[in-house]
Amino acid sequence: MVPMPQIRIKDAAAFLSVSDDTVRRWIDNGVLPSSKDASSRTVVDGLALAQLARKNAVLPEDPSGIGRSARNRFVGLVTDIVMDTVMAQVEIQCGPHRVVSLMSSEAVRELGLELGSVAIAVVKATTVIVETPQGRV
Repeated sequence: MVPMPQIRIKDAAAFLSVSDDTVRRWIDNGVLPSSKDASSRTVVDGLALAQLARKNAVLPEDPSGIGRSARNRFVGLVTDIVMDTVMAQVEIQCGPHRVVSLMSSEAVRELGLELGSVAIAVVKATTVIVETPQGRV
């Protein structure tokens, strides 16, 4: 049997955007199982952490009501627009994620994009690069 990745409390907290104390409370309350690593540090199982992250993910509703095949939709707020006569760069803050799109200036005007407006970044890609950190997590 392949051992599951073990993640230290401070790293688990960073991945879930919570405090170390919150992770410790989840462990104490049985929400998140823990064990000790070879150095006697408390660690959590990577799979259990991933399942908790998915369960606790609070994503804003997609207000567009449009059905689409792309599964990667990020609802957020427009935080920056750099525009010239032809092209524009639009930055959207979607929770902890910054999404940047290049589009025509005409599209920005037609969509009524302005700083602070709600926007949905839709990503449909046949290539997604996946990386892993080197060494310990």
